[in-house]
Amino acid sequence: MKRTIELHGVPMDLGANLRGVDMGPSALRIAGLERALRELGHEVVDRDEVEIRSRVSLDPGEDSAKFLGAIVTACERLATVAEKALDRGATPLFMGGDHSLAVGTVSGVAAHFRKRKERIGLIWFDAHADMNTPDTSPSGNVHGMPLSALLGFGAPALCEIGGFREKVRPENTVIIGARDVDERERDLVARSGVTCYSMKEIDRLGMAEVTRLAIERATSGTAGIHLSFDIDGLDPEVAPGVGTPVLGGVSFREAHLLLELIADSRRLCSMDVVELNPVRDDRNRSAETVVHLIQSAFGRRII
Repeated sequence: MKRTIELHGVPMDLGANLRGVDMGPSALRIAGLERALRELGHEVVDRDEVEIRSRVSLDPGEDSAKFLGAIVTACERLATVAEKALDRGATPLFMGGDHSLAVGTVSGVAAHFRKRKERIGLIWFDAHADMNTPDTSPSGNVHGMPLSALLGFGAPALCEIGGFREKVRPENTVIIGARDVDERERDLVARSGVTCYSMKEIDRLGMAEVTRLAIERATSGTAGIHLSFDIDGLDPEVAPGVGTPVLGGVSFREAHLLLELIADSRRLCSMDVVELNPVRDDRNRSAETVVHLIQSAFGRRII
């Protein structure tokens, strides 16, 4: 299945506490992402960087949701970029940047399909649930809030990007790889109706079965899947270059299997790759690993 893949760099670190994720897009380019996708037969168009304001010149604002205003502005811009890419018939691949950017990308993808009276499914690969709100977050970092905003609860300014709420339905939303969920956030996850496959379920069921169930849920009545891939879902032994590493994560081979099966479904319509932090990496090893994984998501086969 040959595609036109649009690469969009999103050098945003407004939602995170540690600096460095704004260099993630450059690290993926240096690791040869464009060449790797072309080798699979895809047409690749690098749309360069989406303009993001530097936090150096910004007031963080309220401690409960730091840099919220600037993040909303950036996400509104990203929503437009994502919607237009799909309108052109392309598959957008967003290179982050912290995970707060997904509020914009998923909103734009949802807006594209909403015009066609369709909805999307969402697979959220992450060590964290990212379902805090300003009322529950212990840190006030917005990269811990994007999924709740996409489901329609949390800071109104985030929830209403694109002019409508509930970008995805809980019954079409699946978290894979969770192993570090805040205490108050845990209750939100349970009440939301999303499906969460923590590392316990992956160990018990196996990644193949977890992925099968996730695809089934994300594609039930939807036009396709948006995959939001947080690199910290991988075990730090596989990818040390992240801002919030958590031991006991998904292995290299398990991640390949997940992405190979998503590719086999032929239902992937857009993707984020987020939280790559070259400052914490070892000679760009994490970026090179992620490039191999992205190839699997876009159809690379062993045979």
